[in-house]
Amino acid sequence: MPRSTIARIDTNAIRQNYRRALALGNGTRAMAVIKADGYGHGIRDVAVALKDEAPKFAVACIEEAHAIREAGVSQPVVLLQGPHSDQDIGTSEAEGFELVIHSEHQLNWLDQQAVVPVLWIKVNSGMNRLGFSPADLEGVMARLEAAGHGQKITGFVTHFACADDPSSDFTAQQTDCFARAVAPWPHLEKSLGNSAAHFREGQSLYDWSRPGIMLYGASPMINTFGPDLDLEPAMTLEAELTSVRTIQAGEAVGYGGSFKATQETRMGIVAVGYGDGYPRHAGTDTPAWVNGRRIRLIGRVSMDMLAVDLNNAPNAKPGDRVELWGKNISVDEVARHAGTIGYELLTGVTVRVPRVRE
Repeated sequence: MPRSTIARIDTNAIRQNYRRALALGNGTRAMAVIKADGYGHGIRDVAVALKDEAPKFAVACIEEAHAIREAGVSQPVVLLQGPHSDQDIGTSEAEGFELVIHSEHQLNWLDQQAVVPVLWIKVNSGMNRLGFSPADLEGVMARLEAAGHGQKITGFVTHFACADDPSSDFTAQQTDCFARAVAPWPHLEKSLGNSAAHFREGQSLYDWSRPGIMLYGASPMINTFGPDLDLEPAMTLEAELTSVRTIQAGEAVGYGGSFKATQETRMGIVAVGYGDGYPRHAGTDTPAWVNGRRIRLIGRVSMDMLAVDLNNAPNAKPGDRVELWGKNISVDEVARHAGTIGYELLTGVTVRVPRVRE
């Protein structure tokens, strides 16, 4: 019989979160970002869940775009990193993939092509990862026109560095930089809004926003949990209690004996660990949930199991289901205890954890 550690995927929550992005966008269209295997939720399942909602999808690379087609979803797919080889250009034109162009070597590949797909031009507005500087944009556009590709340029994109921080004014600076850079081409579309930008009051999202983490119910904002933003958690990571015992005051638990009981403690072992993607650095006091009661982790997380304090759930017994994150425990709260972000936890759930679509 297989181990019962699973990740339940609520596709209706994904749809509801997409609609939340649309509502916050106030008329802006939204391309659903489903890269990294749908942020760990299963790219094919997410694409199918949103095929009647999203007019366009966005991914990181062509392998992810192919997975969307394999799921029978035909909407345009934007490759946010553009082509990784010249062969990606012809494939993208044939499959209806749209390419974000951000570098000189990609322009060189385009120079060699007679036919190219729809193109987006990335502007470096201050994040300094990818994109052409505003000063170089006129030359890039002239080069594409000279190569005969001008009619394939649909618009411009940029990406925010600090939109998750409401106290930062850098997003306003980037927005202004982007607006000035693309002003000579008012007929072309614009996309600059990531998930966090949806929650910044007064932030323009222009023609296309790009909701990502918010689709899965986790918060894109610092010091905020998804439910605080009316986002519905889409993944519930759960496993069963495999053992229950009582330890006495002074007894230690797990590797290194990092937890020592200060009182008689009813302790449970849960069949999940860092081999499943649960964060090893989530230590004592990280919350979990069993039988309608909030409980806490104790000691170090092991590869295949972890320990919990059941004093607050006296009726819990072997075989009961424990929620590690999901509807009752926000993945953002677990991430805070582990010193990371919800993005990493959701995308880090390993392949040995079956995704069960609901």
